Amino acid sequence: MRRALLAALLVGVAAPSVGVFLVQRRLALLGDGIGHVAFAGVAAAFVLGTSPVLTALAFTVIGAVSIELLRERGRTASDIALAVIFYGGIAGGALLTYRAGAANNALSYLFGSVLTVTDADLGIVATVTVGVIVLTFALRKELFAICLDEDVARVSGLPVRGLNLMIALLTAVTIAVAMRVVGLLLVSAMLVLPVAAVQPLTRSFASTVVASICLGAVLSVGGLIFAFYGNLAPGATIVLAAIAVFVLTSGLAHSRLVGRST
Repeated sequence: MRRALLAALLVGVAAPSVGVFLVQRRLALLGDGIGHVAFAGVAAAFVLGTSPVLTALAFTVIGAVSIELLRERGRTASDIALAVIFYGGIAGGALLTYRAGAANNALSYLFGSVLTVTDADLGIVATVTVGVIVLTFALRKELFAICLDEDVARVSGLPVRGLNLMIALLTAVTIAVAMRVVGLLLVSAMLVLPVAAVQPLTRSFASTVVASICLGAVLSVGGLIFAFYGNLAPGATIVLAAIAVFVLTSGLAHSRLVGRST
């Protein structure tokens, strides 16, 4: 349980750190597409006999870079690219899982299995979390600039393509390690929901980042504890708790606006 709690805490911190940039850029569904690519990586690991986490990491990096490069061609191309990768990942994963005869093992990655996290898994999660925090903090001004307006950022001399690739890569590695906690089918929710929940109540980008990280950590740990004692699925419990908070904060924000207008 100690490893599970620590893994949940780390994922709860890492996911919103990246997700805040996805939400700002209206790329909330990017996590779903990369998550399905990760499923293909997990299935490939079953066939090859390699580490599911590391193989999924390799697949997600390739998928994220491909999506980002195609996104530069325009909105239509990026939508089509995301759809192709989305369906290709899930179809390829299903095919390889069937080929390996590992359907039962695949379920733990699709829906999460945080209670089975090993010391090796925890080490990978911790390394990725530290890397995500360091990079997003060090490049916070540059990343925020491209979220506001890529054209202005490009004119200002910022390496827009490199920064876009950085966001895509950070999303990929976060999804690859978070799949053991909430599962590949739900991992995108932890990237988006903590950020979406605090946005109506925060007044600056910095406060949104801090609040979403704190909320992500509380939801992950609190949801895991509640699921453990309630004999519930941890990943689903964490995500449903995040949805409940999102509904609550959205209602509070709406009430505040109504109060000001009357």
